[in-house]
Amino acid sequence: MRAKSKPSRDVAAEITNLIVRKLEEGVAPWSRPWRITGAGGRPLRHCGTPYTGINTLYLWAIADACGYRSRYWMTYRQAEALGANIRRGESGSLSVYYSNFKKTEANPITGAETEKSIRFLRHYVVFNADQIDGLPAYFYPGAESTDLADPSARQSAIDTFFEAIPAEVRHGGDRAFFHPTFDYIQMPHQRSFRTMDHYASVRAHETTHWSGGTDRLARAFGRRFGDQAYAFEELVAEIGSGLICAQLGLPNELHDNHASYVAHWLGILRADKTAIIHAAAKAEQAFNYLLAFSGGDREESPDSAPVEVLPEAA
Repeated sequence: MRAKSKPSRDVAAEITNLIVRKLEEGVAPWSRPWRITGAGGRPLRHCGTPYTGINTLYLWAIADACGYRSRYWMTYRQAEALGANIRRGESGSLSVYYSNFKKTEANPITGAETEKSIRFLRHYVVFNADQIDGLPAYFYPGAESTDLADPSARQSAIDTFFEAIPAEVRHGGDRAFFHPTFDYIQMPHQRSFRTMDHYASVRAHETTHWSGGTDRLARAFGRRFGDQAYAFEELVAEIGSGLICAQLGLPNELHDNHASYVAHWLGILRADKTAIIHAAAKAEQAFNYLLAFSGGDREESPDSAPVEVLPEAA
């Protein structure tokens, strides 16, 4: 008698369910967890390369849910190669990437054959360094410093990032928005914000909207998300703002998470289990587009060594 095959994991559903749960708890994974981890910043592979796309949000959410402070994640074999051991009883987390295969289809009328490329989601299992014994010391975060980061040093990074972006920014009034028709960003005066960090966080949100303009990345979600397209664009802008804030080392106590949109986001994510993967990919694209103006690179670990890594979702 043949053994029953093990059902495949619905990876997209697992990711979406965790993001939905964190939103329901009032914790948006793109606006808080980079300061939960001891060193801040994006999750890192064992070689020090930052994760991108949905893996950034998902591993931030896992770290927040489980209290992990290390930024580093690795497979069982990678830990073993470093002479380390996964602690007994520890459960791994998912890291995802897209793969594809070619399929030839024949036209039933003409018989002409065409080749289609079909993408599908794959995954592998990773563990946080906090679940592993015997790693080199730099994989584990040190004691958290109670000293606040130097605001002037942070301001320099903020200025460098935003001044290079050729968006028209107008100041005045009490609202922040991007005007797609006339292609400008409206911001309240800087003195209206509690701190320049708060100003930078809001400007990051609106600048992410700007990146999607018709002459730039031309984001349009009307056909896929219909009446929810506006809320989906807000989700992309919130994730993009979170990535920018993490890049600039801003504190995480900056966001109101655009609470009025949370119910819409939950509706979108519950209706389409791949929506958060799509949103994360679009936000990553926007982040890279904006970062390129200042010639910036994602921060990387100084202890990293180049190794082969698996590709992941765009």
